Amino acid sequence: MPNPDVEAFCRAVRERTLQNGAAVSLLHKEQLPGNVVAILRQELDSMIRCIYLLSVRDRRLRSQLIAQSLNGQPWTTQTGKRVTDREMVALSTRLQNWTQNVYKFGCAFIHLSGFCCSSGPDPFDSLTHDERNDIAHHLSHYHGFHMDAHTRFRDIVRVLPNVPEKISSNLECYVRDLDNDSDLTL
Repeated sequence: MPNPDVEAFCRAVRERTLQNGAAVSLLHKEQLPGNVVAILRQELDSMIRCIYLLSVRDRRLRSQLIAQSLNGQPWTTQTGKRVTDREMVALSTRLQNWTQNVYKFGCAFIHLSGFCCSSGPDPFDSLTHDERNDIAHHLSHYHGFHMDAHTRFRDIVRVLPNVPEKISSNLECYVRDLDNDSDLTL
């Protein structure tokens, strides 16, 4: 028998994905790349939550986490321990090795920082060599964009509208698995 909370959660994820796709198009058209990255970070947040839920084999705990999400509450385990973004990102990174660096990079755009100002420092200057390489690999592999040591954030702006499609297609697979009451195998 279908779980109405799971159905509501999956519906919310799908609706957010549609809204995020529309927002990315509008923000890119208006040349607001920092806001595009912030929206991408939201989509990534949906993905890491779905991955985490699929890793929870205890259906009571999975239902509890989904109910907490639908009620706007922080996720906690049955013992009351809070589930952190760090835990969810670490788990997701085991499946999608780019998750942690893209998540961290996206956080810089949702928190008030110099990246929010177009005259501020180039966001790529804050990346370590490894983080930069991970983003370069992802952009090259999935979007055909090649970065080098001199690539600036403004150089990748043109490919940003293509990024949500890849995240969303991965996300839809995870949402479908939640709909089907599947478990994630790591």
